[in-house]
Amino acid sequence: MGYGIRAEVWGDYALFSRPELKTERVSYDVMTPSAARGLLESVMWHPGMRWHIDRIHVLKPIRFTNIRRNEIINRVGKEDAETMINTGKIPCLIVDSSTIIQRASMMLQDVRYAIEAHFEITENASPSDTQGKFYAMACRRLRKGECYHQPCLGTRECTAHFRLIEEEEVLPEAIDETRDLGLMLYDMDYSNPDDIQPMFFRAILERGIMQVKGCEVLR
Repeated sequence: MGYGIRAEVWGDYALFSRPELKTERVSYDVMTPSAARGLLESVMWHPGMRWHIDRIHVLKPIRFTNIRRNEIINRVGKEDAETMINTGKIPCLIVDSSTIIQRASMMLQDVRYAIEAHFEITENASPSDTQGKFYAMACRRLRKGECYHQPCLGTRECTAHFRLIEEEEVLPEAIDETRDLGLMLYDMDYSNPDDIQPMFFRAILERGIMQVKGCEVLR
């Protein structure tokens, strides 16, 4: 019995921000592996398992749109948050209109993907945790639309809908498009909490499918 999961996700907008373009947000052409992993974790997360993305199928044509949004340029510091937790008082609120700035975002519009993924058991699993147990839990949650927090497509504003693609189902047809997507963010390396590093890979869309499993990861 295989323990791979196939999920279909879709939404009105998506924003998978390119890290090299920070002031004006610009999305990658396709969902990143880290965004796909985060979406699955919002549905089924457990310290005893970790998701790995195998392939991402693009099911709708890649379309961009430009949206202007109000953002804040300041943030509450770590010390202020700790004071608030320890004392119950709020030492700092971002309510000043001078901290609000309008920025443009180049986002994807009307997106739909099929995600092929699998999971591995981690060292944090208990003796009662098995692959079969996690697989059944993930399938049940995807079928029922259950999640720990609202899944999103890159940013919280881009709400994601999702469903399980059953084992007997044929995968939805991907777009007939092939292109070199260049370097894309693969994930973040959290092995050293004091020095978190991004990881990249050479993304290629071949007839609407981006292969992630077995790719060369660049650090």
